[in-house]
Amino acid sequence: MKGLDEVFHSLRLRIFFVVLLVGMIPALCIKVGIIKSYEEWAISARKIEIQSQCNSVSNQLLSENYLFHGNSDRIDAELSQLSNIYDGRIVIVDSALKIVEDTYDTDEGKTLITPEVIQCFQGHNTENYDENARYLEMTIPIINNVEGNGQEICGVMCANVSTDSIHSTIEQLTLKVDLLVMIFAVIVIVVAVVFSRSVTVPFKKMTDSIAEWGEEVDEKTIVKTMTEYSETHLIAESFARLLGKMKSVDKARQEFVSNVSHELKTPLTSMKVLADSLISMGDAPAEMYREFMTDMSEEIDRENKIINDLLSLVKLDKTEAKPVIQQMSINHVIELIMKRLKPIAQKRNIELVYESIRHVTADIDEVKFTLAISNLVENAIKYNKDNGWVHVMLNADHKDMYITIEDSGIGIPNDCIDDIFERFYRVDKSHSREIGGTGLGLAITKNAILMHHGTVKVTSKEGEGTTFVVRVPLNYIE
Repeated sequence: MKGLDEVFHSLRLRIFFVVLLVGMIPALCIKVGIIKSYEEWAISARKIEIQSQCNSVSNQLLSENYLFHGNSDRIDAELSQLSNIYDGRIVIVDSALKIVEDTYDTDEGKTLITPEVIQCFQGHNTENYDENARYLEMTIPIINNVEGNGQEICGVMCANVSTDSIHSTIEQLTLKVDLLVMIFAVIVIVVAVVFSRSVTVPFKKMTDSIAEWGEEVDEKTIVKTMTEYSETHLIAESFARLLGKMKSVDKARQEFVSNVSHELKTPLTSMKVLADSLISMGDAPAEMYREFMTDMSEEIDRENKIINDLLSLVKLDKTEAKPVIQQMSINHVIELIMKRLKPIAQKRNIELVYESIRHVTADIDEVKFTLAISNLVENAIKYNKDNGWVHVMLNADHKDMYITIEDSGIGIPNDCIDDIFERFYRVDKSHSREIGGTGLGLAITKNAILMHHGTVKVTSKEGEGTTFVVRVPLNYIE
């Protein structure tokens, strides 16, 4: 059942049927048109022919007064011959509706009153073609030209003739046309097969090529290979872009796993070295035990911070986890952040300044927004110089709020600015480890800002300081 369903969903099969229908429907219509046109032409020709023969006979009837005495061997012979030629029946009716002559010799002397005969006496010829019974019935008036009185209808000729000969010709014509249609059908089928195959070849080539290339596939090679049609070229370009993104994601994933492994392993290795050293020393002084245990505690804290930052990233990466949005005073939120981080700044005599241009209220997820701004302000303090300063400013317009975090710190090299939001990326790894950095803070910040449909931009000059500008819409739109 599945295989049959796949067959009916095949593009090649559908193209085949479309081409077949496009070719055969006009052919069948032409066939019907030819047969019908011939039939109409043949019947029309037969009517004209009978009309002409009957007019000729009616003139002779009048010249020999056949309607009055009905006795003329020559006219009887002509009527009989006419009846035999058209395989039909000729009936002559006089003005009294009496049958003067019947080529079948069955109704002579009888009265014939039919709508067709009455209409004919009124000057209206009648024609009736019965396709099923295969006969043609006509009434032709016998008109006498009377001097001074114009024309006078003095009788009616009723001709009932067979159309078997016409239908025999139609049957023969139908056989010939059917033969031509069959030949044409074979040609159309061949064309449909070839065309459907040629149209779908690029898709099969793309599938086979991708299967053969596997992980070694190159985006440019795909685009160069699929050039048969503009559509397949566009598909190849789209697939190449997707493949490039997948490779980038896979590379980032591998780097992330490698970095996570390294970062988690480093504190464990340090603790293992410290523990092995204590075990090997035997009777080590209490001061050394205290020093080593302090170092181990710091490594445990570092391990715990890395794990917590990883958990924060995982929560931010979950697309199904909807943010808890509520309208809050951004001034109040930033004031709490500054109050919490002030003791850290005071340890190095760093001046922490907060400037609010106006009161700002916005829709935010308090936990995630606070985490993002805290990371930026905390980094400005950590990577600052002793006796330096950190300036935080809040402003807004009718649509967005703007938070600027500026410091007098060590700065970021220009070639590193584009990478600082990558996970585990550090500008100065040795300095980062000294101050306890995990390389995840800015990644967490970026994800949190993006979740609020905002942006974060950075400008920096090495040795002079760094400025982060966060823009977030005042109204959260899902």
